[in-house]
Amino acid sequence: MKAISYARYGGPEVLEYGEVPDPRVGPDSVLVQVRAAGVNPVDWQCREGRLDALLAPVFPVVPGWDVAGVVVRPGAAVTEFGAGDEVIGYCREDFLSRGTFAEYVAAPVRALARKPRTLSFEEAAGLPLTGLTALQVLTGSLQVRRGETVLVHAAAGGVGSIAVQLARHLGARVLGTASEHHHAYVRELGGEPVTYGEGLAERVRGLAPEGVDAVFDTVGGDTLKISANLLAPEGRLTSIADPEVVAYGGQYAFVRPDPRDLGHLTDLVEQGVVAVHVSRTYPLERAADAHRESQEGRTRGKIVVTVGRDRR
Repeated sequence: MKAISYARYGGPEVLEYGEVPDPRVGPDSVLVQVRAAGVNPVDWQCREGRLDALLAPVFPVVPGWDVAGVVVRPGAAVTEFGAGDEVIGYCREDFLSRGTFAEYVAAPVRALARKPRTLSFEEAAGLPLTGLTALQVLTGSLQVRRGETVLVHAAAGGVGSIAVQLARHLGARVLGTASEHHHAYVRELGGEPVTYGEGLAERVRGLAPEGVDAVFDTVGGDTLKISANLLAPEGRLTSIADPEVVAYGGQYAFVRPDPRDLGHLTDLVEQGVVAVHVSRTYPLERAADAHRESQEGRTRGKIVVTVGRDRR
């Protein structure tokens, strides 16, 4: 099959488009014909070797964890899905090798849910990692409750945009940091935009003088110190970008596959609670360009790689 792969760590130039062996389908997996694969910052971070201590590579590595596609063949023990079913998945394993930037992927059932009927394959491919991350942080480590004020950093990005929508659904007031040209988009999501940069703390305090109840950090670095100082008494801080968050009394979160959570997200999409914005798509053979754009860090919503023709 055709796929993107890399045989060593490095920049986007190490990504190669060509033939790789077809995936083998285990008893608890299904063979999925990939229609689209979401691009996430973790994809290029893995490609650069930044997660080497956490995820061992088995070269050549096919990148990508998000997928939307059609089941071709279920494994011997699978009863949840059959041929022709449209699915989405967060196909992360505990090592790097068999990703979704390919014509086919052998996806474990524990990573899959049915595709939202209301989304195209491109939109659906942008949901798994971002949606699961937002849901698991908001309802898990942050335990956001109705009436609370939540600060979401990078609110126009992939994870941030879903987090704003979910936090609003949970009944929270949402402040979202974003550059000024993304402010209208943050408002559309239900958030109150706050401009990045110098003076951020003062701008947040102007909107929430008594502090915020929870901070969802997707940036890390100096943002953690600023965020910790903006918390109300008993406020909670979680970062998905920087493990140093624990030094500020917060928690570090790493998203995990969960078919129930993914199914819940599908329901919320079909109810009109959550929408996925795709800013740009690239064909599979141009995955390196998709990585480059993702690394620029200015994306509104999601970048998606398409495989073949997108059909609902």
